[in-house]
Amino acid sequence: MTFEPGSTTAREWTRQYAVQLALTDLIVVIAVVLGTQFVWFGIDHPSQAWMIQSWVISGVLVLGWVAVLAMYGTRDSRVIGAGSNEYKRIVDASLLLLAIVGVITFFAQLELSRGYFIFALPVGLLALLLSRLAWRKWLAAQRRRGRYTSRVLLVGSRASVVAIADDLRRQPQAGYLVVGACTPGSEIAGYLPDSDVPVSTNLEQLHKALAATGADTVVVTSSDELPPQRIRELSWSLEPGRQHLVVAPSLTDIGGPRIHMRPVAGLPLIHVETPRYEGLTRFGKRAFDVISSSALIILLSPVLIAITLIVRLSTPGPVLFRQERVGLNGKHFEMLKFRSMVIDAEARLAELQEQQRTEGNSVLFKMKDDPRVTPIGRVLRRYSLDELPQLFNVFGGSMSLVGPRPPLEREVAIYENHVHRRFLVKPGITGLWQVSGRSNLSWEDSVRLDLYYVENWSITGDLLILWRTARAVVARDGAY
Repeated sequence: MTFEPGSTTAREWTRQYAVQLALTDLIVVIAVVLGTQFVWFGIDHPSQAWMIQSWVISGVLVLGWVAVLAMYGTRDSRVIGAGSNEYKRIVDASLLLLAIVGVITFFAQLELSRGYFIFALPVGLLALLLSRLAWRKWLAAQRRRGRYTSRVLLVGSRASVVAIADDLRRQPQAGYLVVGACTPGSEIAGYLPDSDVPVSTNLEQLHKALAATGADTVVVTSSDELPPQRIRELSWSLEPGRQHLVVAPSLTDIGGPRIHMRPVAGLPLIHVETPRYEGLTRFGKRAFDVISSSALIILLSPVLIAITLIVRLSTPGPVLFRQERVGLNGKHFEMLKFRSMVIDAEARLAELQEQQRTEGNSVLFKMKDDPRVTPIGRVLRRYSLDELPQLFNVFGGSMSLVGPRPPLEREVAIYENHVHRRFLVKPGITGLWQVSGRSNLSWEDSVRLDLYYVENWSITGDLLILWRTARAVVARDGAY
């Protein structure tokens, strides 16, 4: 992979993207403020003085809003494209503007319409967040094509370099494109596995590698071969403002809220909170499950009754499929689903496992055109309607709305020791595994996503997964 001198650098595309965001923010704010002015005050003003005053208020509000968005760094290259910080800064900036307006109005004793501001600010905030969401989707699509990214040169042991490269390759929307690697102390050069990323073993040639690949970010993946003094010298040698140094700790799949940076004696210490599965957090999750599942059962009762009748009349056999699964703390429970297969489906599984297929993985059996699935069952599976009876599992307490996939006993028997951590929380109807590929995932990715959820779950995270689940069901990706 050779860098073309005419290619867009990170510094250039971040500046261009920031300008685009600034223009969009300005258009959104003007549209919301002027729209609110016309809705609230109308077109016919009682006097010319009143008309001038309303236009002045709207103009000041527009300028103030744009100013606080810039002050809060909402278009900073470190927050755009991934994570929640971009949205958080927009919310914080808008709340600051509201506070400033309130303080000025109070002390200056201005006769301003409170309803005008109470309406304009929330609507404007929502419009800003939606516009940023649209831009983020556009940016993610560009990054999947290798554009609008930071070009990364990895430095460290070969094992850590390969691991970080795989993680970044799985998340192209994060905006880090690996273009080279340096593994000092290693005897293996050439290329990273399954890629065209060149690998050097000579740390002294690092700057030549930066120039050859056009890398603007050096990521140190391990410090086994890099003592502190050497890392400092490396940071000093990078071009200020254009090249950046990032140190990747040996922590993976840890959520941001559990990580806290604390400088001590010149050392950037990373504190990682231990995940907790008791007390108010567990009570809150259970309360959310009971309220949500009972509400969904009531709302979907016509659908549940209709599917029951259709399954009963379309094929011989019971309406519900009951299967023993492993749940919280390794306890067994009976999981409910609408029957979508023929009665002897389990007996025919062995012969199907011998057939060649591209779906599923080494542990989870999946087949796109499974002959055991009934015609009505195929429709139920396509839209995940066969999962609806699990709402009763959730209401009864054996499952949660969101959690790891409920495994079979035969799957648990071949688990590695670390995989058993998934039993620290209840299995879920949906989870990260479902919104990230479902049947298209490898076994390693399924385990990684389930363990990530166990280590980092929160009510907010559950709500996001439920939202993504609705989108995944509509897209029908990986549903067999």
